[in-house]
Parts: sequence; C-alpha cells; structure tokens
Amino acid sequence: MRLGGQLRVSNGRIIGWDMTAALAMGHAIGIPAHITAALLPVIEPVMARKFNEQAQGVPRE
Repeated sequence: MRLGGQLRVSNGRIIGWDMTAALAMGHAIGIPAHITAALLPVIEPVMARKFNEQAQGVPRE
C-alpha cells in the first residue's frame, strides 16, 4: 500500500496527501492514529517538494 495515489493537487502541483486516506492506511497496517498524525505532517512538505521538483525536471540530490 502506498499513498502515491492519495495526493492533493492544485494548479498542477502536489500540495500534500489526503490525510483521511493516510490515517486509514496507517490504521490498516497497525500504526496508531496519534503516531500517524504526528509523523505525516513532518514528512508531507518534504514529499511534496521532492515530487514537484521531479515533475519540473530538477536533478535529485
């Protein structure tokens, strides 16, 4: 299971994950909701930036 298909997009740019889906997926694999809720907002902006950089053809680090 991956969250790649559960993205929020605006004006052709990824702005984040669908957190309802992310919480449901975390629950499905046994991650407590409070852990998922604490970790995903920290990871989300990095994910969005990297996805958008890749879409624009910016080389990876």
